[in-house]
Amino acid sequence: MSTQRLYRVSFQNQGQIFEIYARSVSHGSMLGFVEIEKIVFGEKSSILVDPSEEKLKAEFANVIRSYVPVHAIIRIDQVDKAGAARISASGESGKVMPFPGSTFGGDHKP
Repeated sequence: MSTQRLYRVSFQNQGQIFEIYARSVSHGSMLGFVEIEKIVFGEKSSILVDPSEEKLKAEFANVIRSYVPVHAIIRIDQVDKAGAARISASGESGKVMPFPGSTFGGDHKP
């Protein structure tokens, strides 16, 4: 019995918090970025339409692979089933503290 893994990825983008579901998440081949592939959206089972999920569907419509800067990632969870993808204002999900300073490269002289 093989089940595909499913991840919920929360990240900051232009002052908003995006929460999406994907089948594949890795450190990728680009230093400082998290690679997100096979984005999953919920099935329409009712007449109600969530505008934030529709906006995400449109934004990621033809995307095969997305690279998100590691400092923008808030959380990655492996989950059993997909929920609704959503966009929320940065203040709605509590206080999100950005990671201090640069993590990769560059000479930092005191």
